[in-house]
Amino acid sequence: MSVPAAKPALRFRAASAADVGAIVALVESAYRGDASRQGWTTEADMLDGQRTDPVTVADLLSKPQCNVLLAESEEGLLACAHVEKQGDAGYFGMFSVRPDLQGAGVGRAMLTQAERIARDDWHCATMQMTVISIRDELIAWYERRGYRRSGVFKPFPYGDERFGIPKRDDLRFEVLVKPLA
Repeated sequence: MSVPAAKPALRFRAASAADVGAIVALVESAYRGDASRQGWTTEADMLDGQRTDPVTVADLLSKPQCNVLLAESEEGLLACAHVEKQGDAGYFGMFSVRPDLQGAGVGRAMLTQAERIARDDWHCATMQMTVISIRDELIAWYERRGYRRSGVFKPFPYGDERFGIPKRDDLRFEVLVKPLA
């Protein structure tokens, strides 16, 4: 296993329509295909096909109280996440870190920034997310950052290739929750 690169100096900003292609490329590189195997967040053994597409990302950018947050450095786009106000809770999703920087603290910084937006800008009491329930290593990473398994499950959208082509028949999402106060 290679040693991750040192975390570069990060700048955060909200994505714009001009960023859609770069966001899609980053998300795909973090979760699908052989390139994703360089990092530890790959879903390549569970899912084929796409993780997202330009239409989905553009739709997120057009929603009120929704932000696709970007982390950049002099190297360019390093990470992204979908952050949205949903009632009294923030929602965190589409979290992607460039595979060669996974484990270097970029993801932790992105999560912290997303939580700050939900807590300070939107006054959300909690942050929620959905994670494929068999992703034990990923869930453990979130638990070390204060998230708890809720026991609430949502079905995986089998048959909807916008979310990928499952290689297994036991996929479902679990809701993770963290108090922000």
